Amino acid sequence: MFGFRRKTLPLPPAGPVLDLSGDRLRRAFADLAEASRPTGGIARYVTALELKSALFVEVLGNGADAMTETEFLDLAAFIAPVRRRIGPVLEARGIDGMRAAITPLLTGAGDLEQRLAGFIAAFPQDKAHRWVRDLGAELLHFTAPAEVPLMTRWVWDARVGTGVIREIWHAEDVDAARIEVPDDLATFATLRAEIDGFLAAEGVFRDRIWYGDLLLSHIYAGYINDRGGQYLRNDFTVEGDPMLHTRRMLGLDAVDTETGRTRLRLIDGRAHEFGGSATARLAVLEPPAEDRHAHS
Repeated sequence: MFGFRRKTLPLPPAGPVLDLSGDRLRRAFADLAEASRPTGGIARYVTALELKSALFVEVLGNGADAMTETEFLDLAAFIAPVRRRIGPVLEARGIDGMRAAITPLLTGAGDLEQRLAGFIAAFPQDKAHRWVRDLGAELLHFTAPAEVPLMTRWVWDARVGTGVIREIWHAEDVDAARIEVPDDLATFATLRAEIDGFLAAEGVFRDRIWYGDLLLSHIYAGYINDRGGQYLRNDFTVEGDPMLHTRRMLGLDAVDTETGRTRLRLIDGRAHEFGGSATARLAVLEPPAEDRHAHS
């Protein structure tokens, strides 16, 4: 732990010790401010995350029982690992099958970890369905951001030892470091409290949940830019925009503003078009075309 924590978010009672590097965090935060400036600054991305969360709450705030297929696809379009794979799954299960899995995730018995584990277990346990954890994690986080930290694989995946935690771990040789930290709720809650304390010390006094999400995504975007292998670049095509991968980690590139269509492909190859619940929110989620082209 670095020594300037001012926690405002609760920690679980037995949270792990995270040996994070304050220097790495400061460099990443400074780079985020600089990289985001040409496309509206950090505040624009905070607004985008607020609107994404508002959409998730609008659709799922009263549970998943009334969610339509179009509304589910609207949400999936904002989750990058999901939108490339959800078409065949939705075709096979139907919206009733997806609702049946999502309802206990959001409102079922058991604690949060049990509900997320149950959601993952409702799908095949193979490599092709590892994105299911990301779907469950984002549904939980963006419907209740103050209560649930972001628990996606790119934040930390203990099975393969990759994620943001490794990129900000305090070690002389981070690549060789053994980070024996589980990817459970205690770890993610501890990480968020650490990031919250860091941001408070840096003078961020509001919207720290969204600043924290942005900082985490920008840190991992740096990994993709610098060291990402082909398996990552399949999801995150390399371009010149320094915020491209940061947006994609959080699904904020859901719509192509030049065509008005989403990046989610249906089973027949067509691009999903947003329903009415999302249409009014599209403008802030992707930089204007002239901004993107300026970095190409």
